[in-house]
Amino acid sequence: AGEDGGPPVPAAPSRAQIFAAVVDTFLEKLVAAGSYQRFASCYRCFYKLQPEMTRGIYDQFVSQLQASIKEEIQEVKEEGNLEVLFNSLDRIVEEARSRDEPAWRPSGIPEEDVRSAMVPYLLKHRSYLRKVLKEKEEENRKAAESVLAGRERIAALQQLIEARKRAWQ
Repeated sequence: AGEDGGPPVPAAPSRAQIFAAVVDTFLEKLVAAGSYQRFASCYRCFYKLQPEMTRGIYDQFVSQLQASIKEEIQEVKEEGNLEVLFNSLDRIVEEARSRDEPAWRPSGIPEEDVRSAMVPYLLKHRSYLRKVLKEKEEENRKAAESVLAGRERIAALQQLIEARKRAWQ
């Protein structure tokens, strides 16, 4: 039942069903455009001599044409993975309906559109680079302290060596 207690609301047809209906309608209009009367008028001499055979040829031509078109469309659907894509698109549309905020739309001013898309990314990247810079500065500070401590130790060892050398002499 519907939300108001009335009859159930039918679900919207899926995109795959809509596509199938469009193909069927296309085939119906194609057959209608190539009616038997038009076919017979194109082959009038043959129709006058053999009307039953003309009808048989027309029927066979139309059925083979429809079968061929359906086969081609089926190959396109399989190669393009249309069933999965249609289902995915239906899912995306359903997910979008639950959103409270409207979807992003271009403003018509390319500079503003690019800025609105790039600024958040660039700010995030800048904060990442600042974090990496602080880490590298800390590493450099520790390395500099280590170098200074090493130099002081070397200077102390040199003084010790000089003092022992003088003492030995």
